[in-house]
Amino acid sequence: MPELVRFHLDPICPWAYQTSRWVRQLVDLDVLQVEWGVFSLEIANTGTQEAREKGHARSANALRTMVLVRDEADHSGVSGFTGALGRRVHEAGAALDDDATIAAALTDAGLPAALADGAAGDDALWQRVVDEHTALVERTRSFGVPTIVLDGGDGPAIFGPVISDVPNDADAVALWQHVTWLTRYENFSELKRDRVIDPDLESFRAYRARQAAEAGA
Repeated sequence: MPELVRFHLDPICPWAYQTSRWVRQLVDLDVLQVEWGVFSLEIANTGTQEAREKGHARSANALRTMVLVRDEADHSGVSGFTGALGRRVHEAGAALDDDATIAAALTDAGLPAALADGAAGDDALWQRVVDEHTALVERTRSFGVPTIVLDGGDGPAIFGPVISDVPNDADAVALWQHVTWLTRYENFSELKRDRVIDPDLESFRAYRARQAAEAGA
C-alpha cells in the first residue's frame, strides 16, 4: 500500500516545484499517495528582505486557487493544477501573478478556467490559506517549502528535500527511503550544504539575472 503523505508548497518556489515533480514520480511508481497543502512564503517571511526581493506576495491568487481546486476536484485536481502551473511559471517563464497564467494552468489540468476568477481576491479563501499555513507551523514548526508531513499530514514533518533535478526512478525511491527514515528519527534535526547545482528552470534563470542586474546597478 503506498504511503500517504501531505505535501505543502508555495507555487512561487522553484525548489518546491522540483521536489513536487519527484513526489509525483513516486506516485507514478506506486510508492506514495499525496494530499496537497498550501504554505505561504509571504506570511512566513513578512517584512524581510527576502520577501521583498523574491516578491512572495505574487503567489497569493495561486494559493487561493489551490484551495478552491481542492474543494472542487480533490487532491488529484490540485496535483494536476500545480504541476501545470509549475510548468508554465518555472519552465516557460510565465508570470505567476497574472490571472491568465492561472487560468491557462487550470485548462491544462482539465479544470474550469473560471476557477481563477472565483479565487482572485477572495478574502475567505485567503483566510483559509492563512489558517492552514498557521496550523502547519504551530504543529510542526515548519518554516519553508517544500514541507512533507508523513502519516497523511498527522505525522512528523520535514523541510525538503531540496533537489535541483528530478532523479531517475531508482534514485527517486532510494531518496525517499532516506528522507522518510530521517523524518521519523526524532534525534535528527538538520543536515545541509550549499546548493551545488542550479535547477534547469526559466524562473530560476530569470531570478539570477535580476540578482546580477541589481548587483551591477
